[in-house]
This record gives sequence, structure tokens and C-alpha cells, in this order.
Amino acid sequence: MATAVIVDAVRTPVGRGKPGGALSGVHPVDLSATVLRAILERNGLESTQIDDVLWGCVSQIADQALNVGRQSVLAAGFDETVPATTIDRQCGSSQQAAHFGAQGVIAGAYDIVIAGGVESMSRVPLGSSAHGGVPSEGLKARYPEGLVNQGVSAELIARKWGFSRTDLDTFSAESHRRAADAWARGRFDGQVVPVPGAAELTIDQTVRPTTTVEGLAGLNPSFRTDEMVARFPEIDWQITPGNSSPLTDGATALLIMSEEKAKELGLTPRARFHSFAVVGDDPIMMLTGPIAATQRILARSGMSIDQLDAYEVNEAFASVPLAWTHDLHADPAKLNPWGGAIALGHPLGATGAKLMGTLLAHLEATGGRFGLQTMCEGGGMANATIIERL
Repeated sequence: MATAVIVDAVRTPVGRGKPGGALSGVHPVDLSATVLRAILERNGLESTQIDDVLWGCVSQIADQALNVGRQSVLAAGFDETVPATTIDRQCGSSQQAAHFGAQGVIAGAYDIVIAGGVESMSRVPLGSSAHGGVPSEGLKARYPEGLVNQGVSAELIARKWGFSRTDLDTFSAESHRRAADAWARGRFDGQVVPVPGAAELTIDQTVRPTTTVEGLAGLNPSFRTDEMVARFPEIDWQITPGNSSPLTDGATALLIMSEEKAKELGLTPRARFHSFAVVGDDPIMMLTGPIAATQRILARSGMSIDQLDAYEVNEAFASVPLAWTHDLHADPAKLNPWGGAIALGHPLGATGAKLMGTLLAHLEATGGRFGLQTMCEGGGMANATIIERL
């Protein structure tokens, strides 16, 4: 079988996902086109050499409708013969795109593929694609009380694992500290490309270097409603904007190909895909999937958590990586060492590929060999990936 490798990873800076955010004036198709063009230019490729473009996006409506991946390829100036598709695995959409791309290379279906994603949460607000939707009778029969939003799930995790408000806020302040330090040391410079029309944005807009636990303590819970208090009287209601990932805009792309094709083209493989896993989990607790996904990928790979040099666990909410660290007996120093989504943002459809690029850059900067990426996903799912730096 072919070996699937990552040759390059690029992303836009992250803008605040609200009107007036630095990228809010840029159409998501044009955000995507920015990173797609950059991948070709940085690696001296012609678009006709790309077998497929696999693009993640969660809210596939309005500006992100009608196969945003295909629209992005055309807007980027790719040859019309280059196909593209758009994938929705919720927050793991572009990680799943990377899985599909790498698996296609391993199977011999692709020589070169671009996997990535986009989300403009300022132009297409969170939940837009569910607006007006009615649960099916079959779903209501199985979950008569109804499913819940992810913030409530984050509260349930904090309650079950016994995390205090101070625990959550301390983790969040550390995320900002690590992210600010990484930006100051130029850790993201090799992967971030400017966006036409928003050239003034040169770093992630959501990093707040002055964040403190004391400052976060003054924020009010975000998901406490009368309905949810009645349904879950045991919840302490501790999830706030400060210990959650902010709404953001951004796009990311990974260049994936066979190792043989990279050598043929004179390109340097930077990492190989070592192992994959995807799981379903409790859709009410919802965000615990990374625990099961990590357990599965470690079992499949024959590796232990101690053999991994770094892990990127998406910080949708602080309680998620905290629970993951507890159950996997993981080293907190290896977890999101350059900060996570609480500081760096979580542009839903782009985040999976974004974390993959960060993990790769960290392994290269530190000389690490193996890295794990995993993230919680709406509906109670999770992907996990192990990469090996070459």
C-alpha cells in the first residue's frame, strides 16, 4: 500500500466570528480560495495535478451552500477539471476530510489531494443550517426529552468529572498564555497566509495575552435557561464565554499525497499518517467522544499515550480536554502546547485541518516523532489521528 504523507499545511489567521470581525467582510468561498491558491504556489504545483479537493464545512447554508468546496476551487482559479466535495462531520469536518484524503492515497485512488475546510461564523451564524428544522418522529421516540446543545453537554461533563469553575478558568487562562507565547515566538508564521481584503489581520484575533483567572471569574454562564435548569437540576452552570471557544472565521488546507509522488515531484514529506479512528458516543453527553476515539486509536496502533510527543485535543469547552486528560492519564504539558481553540478560535469546518497543521509544526519545532489529534463533534462523535514526523 502507498504511504500517505503531509507535504504542507496552510491557514488564514482567525478572525472574530461576528459582524465587524477582521474577516467578516470576506466571503467564505474567498477565504477557502486563499489557502487553496497558497498550497499550489508554495509547492510549485499546477491545479491539474490535484486529484480531488475534500472540504469541511458545518453550516452548509447561505454563503456556504451549494458545495462550498467546489465553489472555492473555482474561485481559486483551479482548472475546471478539478473536482471537490464538501464534508460535514460537525466540528471534525476537515479532520475527516484529511482522513478521507489520506485513506484515498493509501488505497491508490489518489496521488495528490487537498483536504481542508472553512467556516465563516460571522456571515453564517452557528446553528443556521438547523433553523426551522423539526426532529423526526423516530429521533423523538428514542430521545423523548430531546437532544441538547453542546454547551449543556460541556456542563454535564464538568459535573460528572467534578471540575470547578476555577479548574475551567485556570485551563482557559493557560490556553491564552500558551497561544500568546507561541505567536510571540513566531511558531505559526510558517503556516499562516494573509487574506486579500483583510491584510491588516496578521495574527489570530481571539488571543488575549492579558487573560487571568480572576478576570474570567466575572463572566456569567452562557447556557443556563429555565428549561435546562428544570431538566438538569444537578448542573452547577459554569460554562461561560471565557472557558469556551469563541465564534470565529477562517480556512485551512493540507497538501496530502503518496510518499512516492512527493519524491517524484521533488517535494519533502513532512509527516506520514500513522493511524485513524472515528467513533460515535452518547449524543446527550456528546463531547466525550475524544476519550473513546483515543482509546480506539491507541489499541489499533499498538501505542501507549506515553509514546506520543504531543496531543491536540480541541478546546471546544475547557471541560472537554480536562476530562480527556483525566481519563487517558495524559501529560498536561503535552496537551495543546501552543494553546488551543479557547484562545486561537474554532472556525468549525476548518478546525480539524488547522489543528493538524499546528501539531505538525510543533513536532518539527521540538523534534518530536508522534502526535495525536482528536476532537469532539456534534451528535456525539469524534475523530482521532496519529501522525509521525518524517
